[in-house]
Amino acid sequence: MIILTNDDGIGAPGIVALEAAIGQALATQSDIAANDVAIVAPAEQQSGCGHQVTTFAPIGLEQSQEYAWAVSGTPADCTRVALWHLYPEQVQWVLSGINAGGNMGSDVYISGTVAAVREAALHRIPAIAFSHYRQDKQAFNWDKASEWTTQLLLDLMARPYEPGTYWNINLPHLAPDAPNPEIVFCQPCTQPLPVGFQVDGSQLTYAAKYGDRCRDGGSDVETCLGGKIAVTQLRV
Repeated sequence: MIILTNDDGIGAPGIVALEAAIGQALATQSDIAANDVAIVAPAEQQSGCGHQVTTFAPIGLEQSQEYAWAVSGTPADCTRVALWHLYPEQVQWVLSGINAGGNMGSDVYISGTVAAVREAALHRIPAIAFSHYRQDKQAFNWDKASEWTTQLLLDLMARPYEPGTYWNINLPHLAPDAPNPEIVFCQPCTQPLPVGFQVDGSQLTYAAKYGDRCRDGGSDVETCLGGKIAVTQLRV
């Protein structure tokens, strides 16, 4: 069983693009049937929740389709529910995304998208997080993102699994007529996110620009913001 999840919510266009990509990948070459894919995703937007889990309140679970479940919790909750309640001892992969926005470098500590696959890695389940950098609030091309994701799935799912690791992928934002980007295996950036606030009396509003962040040379941040697909292998 392959579990699809995200942090943008079960109705987000990115998870639709991810579902299309895994469908194409399985149709090309796999011993996993298409009906062995299930969506277990947050009922509502959970962006930026990090690796938060729900332990002191009930978690609601609603089945919307035969293989689709909406969870009233976080992305990490979704992985736990899939592994230990819905499909115990059946899950072969956890795929998260495609997030509407980048999750590279220090973002991985904030991202719910990445937390979902880190939770899988903690349980020694292979997992991949997909995110799509967005430049200047331009529209996403989800069809193109799905096409790139299909190729990445065919590559990464065929590799030997290293227990305790997971993949984090960031797709670049390119012009509609741009050629397909190069895929670069790289290290995660170690620099902090930019910090700045707009001050209004006693209230502070975050006002830093994502694209102004510092970048380690050759890192995932430099790679993705430079127009290439950044692939990093992370460890728990």
